[in-house]
Amino acid sequence: MSASKSARKTRAASRAPLPPPRTAHTGGPRRLFLLAGCWIATRALMLWLLTHDQDPLLGRGGVSREVGQLYVHWYGILRHGAFPSGDPLWQYPPGAGAVLLTPALLPGLAYVQAFVTLTLLTDAAITLALTYAGRRPGRSLRGAAFWTAGLPLLLHIPLARYDVQVTAFAVFSLLVLSRSPRAGGAFAALGALVKVWPALALLGTPRGRTTREAWTAAVVTAVTLLALLAAVFRDPFDFLRQQGGRGVQIESLGGTALMIARRAGWPGHTHYQYGAVEFVGPQVHEVALGSLVLTAGAFVLLLLWRLRARRWTPATPYDAALAAVLLFTVTSRVISPQYLVWLIGLTAVCLTSRHTTQRPVAPLVLAATAVSVVEYPACYAEVVSGSWTGCVLMIVRNGLLVSAAMVSFIRLWRSGRPTPDRLESDTPPPDLATIPASFRTGC
Repeated sequence: MSASKSARKTRAASRAPLPPPRTAHTGGPRRLFLLAGCWIATRALMLWLLTHDQDPLLGRGGVSREVGQLYVHWYGILRHGAFPSGDPLWQYPPGAGAVLLTPALLPGLAYVQAFVTLTLLTDAAITLALTYAGRRPGRSLRGAAFWTAGLPLLLHIPLARYDVQVTAFAVFSLLVLSRSPRAGGAFAALGALVKVWPALALLGTPRGRTTREAWTAAVVTAVTLLALLAAVFRDPFDFLRQQGGRGVQIESLGGTALMIARRAGWPGHTHYQYGAVEFVGPQVHEVALGSLVLTAGAFVLLLLWRLRARRWTPATPYDAALAAVLLFTVTSRVISPQYLVWLIGLTAVCLTSRHTTQRPVAPLVLAATAVSVVEYPACYAEVVSGSWTGCVLMIVRNGLLVSAAMVSFIRLWRSGRPTPDRLESDTPPPDLATIPASFRTGC
């Protein structure tokens, strides 16, 4: 009897409907409302700080002076169909001019008001894109939370620079890359025309059709827009002359070395030039040259990783972009606080994927961001004067960035090696773009 009863229960259980599958994401309504509330509260605080901007060196409106004076000046020149020719402060690719012209889309507002409004809208678009990506199966909302909570650590600086807009191109490029390599390539090209670094978003594309489509779309987009800008504006490539004359900014890795050397008796001093406070004196040229050599070395390391990598995951393009931008940032002659906006955005993209290798990098980026706003604007006078307080701040900030770059690249390198528990060929997994849509949808 017991066996018969057990058999009937087994047959009934087999006919019962299966429970609905558990979703891979954790983006419930409560978490979404919490994320939205955090975004609104933090951005309101950033706006309040911008309206009460006070710089210890420049006085009222110190942080916002760049957008309130310099951007407005460039806007007047760009509206007349020319790029700022012969201006040593204009060091940006032609696409930057298009971004600085966007406040004209809001004619009812003053330039600064329109610029800040568009920056906030771009910030919201990044948050929505990270949230949408995080709610897909196998993804996480950590990326959206990281961006929402990480950006306000820079206080009101992101609202007074156009680095949020640049970061948006890189974020969109990475997030759409797996579904549309052509769109990913186009976004990367748009970002590269504004500030060159978003081109690194395509470094980790899987070999094969995805890489070909993404890079072809990027080249076509870049060439087309450059031709258009050259036809509409005068002197679109004048920025190249200004870039060559830049020295060693006090906040860079080389600047930290010179700052310590000055405490030990080096006779150099600081001087405002090319839009930044830079060191002037003996051996500065050699330090600047050393930075360029380190940048070339970083490029070689990334190229070597690309050639030797045998294993790709869905997060590899994200991880490669973050590692590349970190390496190029720490070896640059300039490391301004707004550069942390790029790193926060790319780290957020990595955290949307459960396959990322970059989780240990996230706290290092956050710590470097927090120290950056202590260094500027809070203690910028100490950094410029080269006091021990300024030296310690720069050693800690740049030490955190160097640590983040090293951890990021090492983990990226190791992730490209075949796993010991499975056989791997000498090529990465099949590119999804080469599989017919009927097979992909049936999987």
